[in-house]
Amino acid sequence: MKRIAVFCGSSLGFSETYKLEAEKLGTYFCEHEIDMVYGGGKIGMMGAIANAMIEKNGVVIGVIPELLEHEEVMHDGVEEMIVSKSMSDRKVIISKLVDGYIAMPGGFGTMDELFEALTLSQLGIESKPVGILNTNGFFDHTLAQLDVMVAEGFLKASNRAMLIVSDSVDDLLLQMKDYREPIRTQIIDKVVR
Repeated sequence: MKRIAVFCGSSLGFSETYKLEAEKLGTYFCEHEIDMVYGGGKIGMMGAIANAMIEKNGVVIGVIPELLEHEEVMHDGVEEMIVSKSMSDRKVIISKLVDGYIAMPGGFGTMDELFEALTLSQLGIESKPVGILNTNGFFDHTLAQLDVMVAEGFLKASNRAMLIVSDSVDDLLLQMKDYREPIRTQIIDKVVR
């Protein structure tokens, strides 16, 4: 994989662990010559990973909606910054630029981006690996909810298995490199009861 999108928060959270893991991922990208596409922010987790990569001369591409550009959260140290019309346009642009996706701790926006990437894979629109860097067990409850969705018949186990999860940067990237999309069946199981 040459270029990966990172979805993460515009906050740093309450534990220093999150910032350190963002910096670790940025360093890994630089050491393995992986370009990063991200939300274009200079604050929070977004700023931490971008700063780590910029300090090591990594390639960072920001995609920020006009709304946030005007809020003055745009990272002025990123050489390539794309300004989108809307949040929806931002996701389309990012999708066209990358070979895979990683979600790190964040809020609503991070979850929106993560689940859109998974939905694109589920529908067969994309076949890119989607990973979660589960720092500090941040996504444990989200993953448990996915298991409930499978158990209750709202999510196929094969689609649940598309999501790659690790609490280790090295392991996550290795799994993403080896990712093979599931064999497609019907998109929707038509069960009449």
